[in-house]
Amino acid sequence: MIVDWLPTPSQHFLVSAVALLVYILTSRALDQRRAPTSAIAWVLGLALVPYVMLPLYLLFGQRKLKPVAIPYAGVVVEGPHWAAELIESFGLAPPSECRVHMHADGGQARDALFRLIDEARQSIDISTFIIGNDAFGREVVARLARRAREGVQVRLLLDGFFAVLVPRRYMRELKAAGAKVAVFRPFFSFRRLGPRNLRNHRKLAVVDDRFLWSGGRNLAAEYFLGDGPGTLWPDLSFDLEGPVAVAAGRQFDLDWNVTHLRMPIRERTPVQVEGGELAQFLPSGPDQVEDTAQSLLIDGCYRARRRLLIVTPYFVPDDSLRAAMRLAARRGVKVTIAIPRRSNHLLADFVRSRPMRDLAAAGVEFRLLPQMVHAKAVVIDETLALCGSINLDLRSLLLNHEAAVVFYGRQSIDWLAQWISTAAEQGELYRAQPPGLLRDIAEGVLLTVAFQL
Repeated sequence: MIVDWLPTPSQHFLVSAVALLVYILTSRALDQRRAPTSAIAWVLGLALVPYVMLPLYLLFGQRKLKPVAIPYAGVVVEGPHWAAELIESFGLAPPSECRVHMHADGGQARDALFRLIDEARQSIDISTFIIGNDAFGREVVARLARRAREGVQVRLLLDGFFAVLVPRRYMRELKAAGAKVAVFRPFFSFRRLGPRNLRNHRKLAVVDDRFLWSGGRNLAAEYFLGDGPGTLWPDLSFDLEGPVAVAAGRQFDLDWNVTHLRMPIRERTPVQVEGGELAQFLPSGPDQVEDTAQSLLIDGCYRARRRLLIVTPYFVPDDSLRAAMRLAARRGVKVTIAIPRRSNHLLADFVRSRPMRDLAAAGVEFRLLPQMVHAKAVVIDETLALCGSINLDLRSLLLNHEAAVVFYGRQSIDWLAQWISTAAEQGELYRAQPPGLLRDIAEGVLLTVAFQL
């Protein structure tokens, strides 16, 4: 009988105790700092259903890996901006002068990417979350294969989650041409590569250690010009020339080495440019000693004096970031957040209502855009802007490997502010509605459990 298979109370207590002991020891030994909601979710699950939650914890419970940079422990020399000082204190590269070109639409983004690929002389390193099984994906692969045959060193790094959907012919074509292809933490691999829920969401192309193409666009048609009857998602990207490309290249090398046996990282020499503006590369994720993007955004909310402009496809901030936004709005800072009325993730759309109600009550203005928008950018006053792959949700801020560039030049800041403001004007003002009891409970459960994995 089934009853005979059920554990006795004493057996269940023993298994729960062992599961909780594993949680305590690993959290202490690995210094796994977690949000209170995450810690509560794991402890309750391990105590009540340890037979299910302990395997899940061993697979997905690790949030921080060995950091790739050592934080500066001394006194940070006063820099050009408070954000630059904060980022440098994490052990990351300082800001440098770069020539920046923002892409107004998918056509400009495509042309800039293809130009960099076609004009590369020595090396092309590309990291992407998705490469489409469509005309755009085929064109990218064909161009990379052609440059590899011409003697350019080409490396393509794919995340393990969506790599299973990449056509095998892409791999064969690139490898036959002499290009190298690697999969970051393959989802079904038996190798010890770390937790499988820590995805590499970084989108960047580094060319000749001189040029960087980056932003929120995956290498698929819907992020650029669509494919006829297909969907087109407005997005943001940019390219720049300058030492920031070397900082991004070093991060690519570190990510590439996760897929190989600790290959030595080659020396990259930055190329100085004149007549540009200050910019700084900001990697974020479990390989960083701090939650770098989260820390920058929280600090920025507390320092903001006039405005916070934000565009993001998903909005599920943790309690600390939500509190910082709420207090900024109560101080009189104009906080405007543009998000799609309906994104491509129904679960994110469902749980975002709780933080949106809380922030709207404090004066935060949400604009519900009529279509899916995949752009991710933040503008703080007139002194700082952030653009890259980082969504304002728990997974992106606290779990995924992400990357962005912080812009300190007025030209880029104004351009991004205008883009966000124009998009927000097309959206309908969000008006909060009190939730029913069942919805309130469901939101709490999903926020506590689902977004911690």
